[in-house]
Amino acid sequence: MGEDIKSLSDLDVVSTEDTAAVEIVAPRVAVRDDLGRSYATGKRKDAVARVWIKPGSGKIVVNDKEMNGYFARPVLQMILKQPFQVAGVEDQFDVKATVKGGGLSGQAGAVKHGISKALQLYDPSLRAALKSAGFLTRDSRVVERKKFGKRKARRSFQFSKR
Repeated sequence: MGEDIKSLSDLDVVSTEDTAAVEIVAPRVAVRDDLGRSYATGKRKDAVARVWIKPGSGKIVVNDKEMNGYFARPVLQMILKQPFQVAGVEDQFDVKATVKGGGLSGQAGAVKHGISKALQLYDPSLRAALKSAGFLTRDSRVVERKKFGKRKARRSFQFSKR
């Protein structure tokens, strides 16, 4: 009982076959096409955005229109610029996006999600900043469906005693 154990090999419990099952995590590599662009799909509510980014002067084109022409409200334009501000790469990338479905607010959120995903694919070192800001997570909130016997999703018809 008073034996001294100097290493794990004295125990004869751990074998070399058991330690071979350890997974090796490969470092993230940049994903770009032949033209030097990165592509990602962003989603928010019912809107789906396909986004391509490439190095440039900061020009953002959505559905073949300038960002100011498509998203007229300053709040929506600010939403599109957030990933670049968080990553610290303002006016360094050109964005081309096509977006379908939903309203303007959902479309702006979808393009923002797509830009964030494409940025981290283009330069994996930006992933930490984008992830900590929550831009890589898809906002899963969607409109609740209308139930039968109800006026809306949860609103009941007005009660009438007589």
